[in-house]
Order: sequence, then C-alpha cells, then structure tokens
Amino acid sequence: MKIVGLMSGTSYDGVDVVAAEFTTDGDTLRMRPLGHRGLDYDDALRESIGALLPPAATTIEAVCRLDNALGEVFATAAALGVELAGGRADLVVSPGQTVFHWVEGGTTRGTLQLGAPARVAARVGVPVLADLRSADVAAGGQGAPLVPAFDALLLDAAGGPRAALNLGGIANLTVVAPGAPVLGYDVGPANALLDAAARRLLGRPCDLDGARAAAGRVHGGLLDALLAEPYYAAPPPKSTGKELFHAGYLDDRLAALGEPVAPDDVLATLTELTARTVAAACDRHRVTEVIAAGGGVRNPTLLGRLAALGAGRWRLRPTDELGVPAQAKEAYAFALLGWLSWHGLPGAIPSVTGARRAAVLGAWTPAGPPHGATPPTPPRRLVVVP
Repeated sequence: MKIVGLMSGTSYDGVDVVAAEFTTDGDTLRMRPLGHRGLDYDDALRESIGALLPPAATTIEAVCRLDNALGEVFATAAALGVELAGGRADLVVSPGQTVFHWVEGGTTRGTLQLGAPARVAARVGVPVLADLRSADVAAGGQGAPLVPAFDALLLDAAGGPRAALNLGGIANLTVVAPGAPVLGYDVGPANALLDAAARRLLGRPCDLDGARAAAGRVHGGLLDALLAEPYYAAPPPKSTGKELFHAGYLDDRLAALGEPVAPDDVLATLTELTARTVAAACDRHRVTEVIAAGGGVRNPTLLGRLAALGAGRWRLRPTDELGVPAQAKEAYAFALLGWLSWHGLPGAIPSVTGARRAAVLGAWTPAGPPHGATPPTPPRRLVVVP
C-alpha cells in the first residue's frame, strides 16, 4: 500500500512531503521510504498564517481564505507525493496547518487545522485523511502529540529506556521503556521562540545554523524568567503550541527585565532554554539514548548544547541512522497514521494523550465511492415510502 504523507508544523515555513510503501509480515509492519521533498510557503502565505494565529484577532473570512489557500498548496504537495510514489498512491494523509489548539486548565477543549482536504482529493483523485486530532480530543485526549504511535513501533525498548525527540516549532518527546506504557508530550518551545526572535530582532526567518546564538552569551535573568513558565512543571499528558509560545510572550519577558538584551544574547538564551528543558525531561525519564528529528537538528548550536547536557547519561543521534530522514520524520509518521486509520486501527495512544480510549484518527474525504464499493446506477427519481 502506497501512502503520501504531508506535514506542516508550528513553524509554518512550508510543507514536508513523503511517499512510503507499507507491507505486513505477520505482526511486523514494513515501511519502505519512496522519497521526500519540502515545499516552502511564500512570504504572503506565511504572513497570512501569522496574522491569524493567537493572540491576533481574525475574521471568519480570513479563516476561509486561508483554509482554501492552504488547500491549494497541500494539493500541489500531494501531487508531488504521488510522483514520488511512482505515479500512483492509495491515499493521502493531509493533517493540515494547526491554527488553534484550545487548552484550558490542562484540558484540551478543541483543535483546529486548516487545509481544505476536498481540494487535495480533487487534485490527486484518491481518498484524503485529514483532521487527525479531533477524534482523540473527543475521547478526552490532548489531540497531541500523535507521532508517538510511530516512535513506539520504531524504537526497541528492550535495551533500556529510549526517547524520540522532535525539534520542530515545539519540542516533543516520546519515551519507551521495558514494561512501561508509552509516554509522550510537548516539552516546550524548540524553534517557535527562536524563529520569533530572529524575525523580530534580525529581520530574518531564522538564526541559520544557530550562528548568532553561538556568538551570544546566555542572559541569566532572561533565562530564569523563561524557566519560570508554569507549563514546564505541569505533569503529562500535556500539549502546547504558539497559543502560548509566540512573539508577544517573548516581548513580555524581555520588557519585564527592565534592561536591553543584545539580539545574539537573546538567541543564545532561547537556545539554552530549549536545551535545558529537553535535557531535564530526558534525565527525568532516565533514558539511555535520544533519537532526534525535526528542523532543529539542522541547528548545530542547539544540538551541541543538548549533547553536552546529556554527556555521560544519554547518547544523542539522528533518526537518519534508523533509516528515517530527520527532516521528514513527522510526515512519515502521518503516513503511518493513515495506514492505521485505513485499516480501522487506533493511531492515538491514551497513555500519551490522556484519552479515555484509543481513537481511530481522522476524517476521510473521498475522491469517489468508498473503498471497495461498486457505484450503483444513478437514480432518476425518489419515492418516499410511508
């Protein structure tokens, strides 16, 4: 079965596209990666997404326009994925762009992803699975993270506790250990605040290769203020996003210091924040190895600090060593979730999300009759039977 997986994360800089072929061998699911690509969003689309995200005010018109604009981009990405699959795919997983994750008092009340799946289905002519988080939320879960289903199948816990780390806009961690339920949660910001600072202070989308952070020094007062965030002390299950960690959040902490902080020092401090919060989580779970993926693996300054903080306790290495490209891991994970949903199997893990039950994820947008159905002769009239 060939599946195209798409992923647009909290950094909202583009969409990752993968194609994979899945086959079964007893209770083993084999995934053969068929290729991956990245499509960057243009400046106008990035600005439209940023203008709609909290704490900004918006309108239903803006939501509708963005939903369809994203749908066109995802449709183009899906078509590229079909090419990667050799010109034929059985389904596309298009989870959409998260624009709001509604959390109150530690409970997720709702979640919203945009991306007009009907436009994707119309372009590629195969069923599209979208809205993957809502079923878990309806079952009392956080709706995130969902990648632990992939991590739990990929990682072997027999050798001791191991962790899968994703460094996207948000850093999230999956922990597998012998005889223990799978654990996974959002640790805190990874690139979200770093990119916000780069845009605000440097006029750039990011601090390329962490170069400016490497040139700066950690500001103790700012780091203490950031580490005082209550989210870090909250127990899992928990999830977060740019509803909390946005540019205004950073502005408030900088303003509270009452003194200027050099741009390079801000970036160095934010890098240290991510490294420390992730390292603390890894130490808490006593892992022996951390397998890293996501855009943050391209930041040698961040990876260097993580490796230094874990030295002697856990080893840090990329998912590439397991055959999964670090830049495309989440898209491959969503392709796997598509395989599970197609077969009526749950893709969310209650011990991760806190749901009452394991939910089969997503809503299908067909490109024709349901799978296996034979179209009937079109009716010419309707008779109401009393």
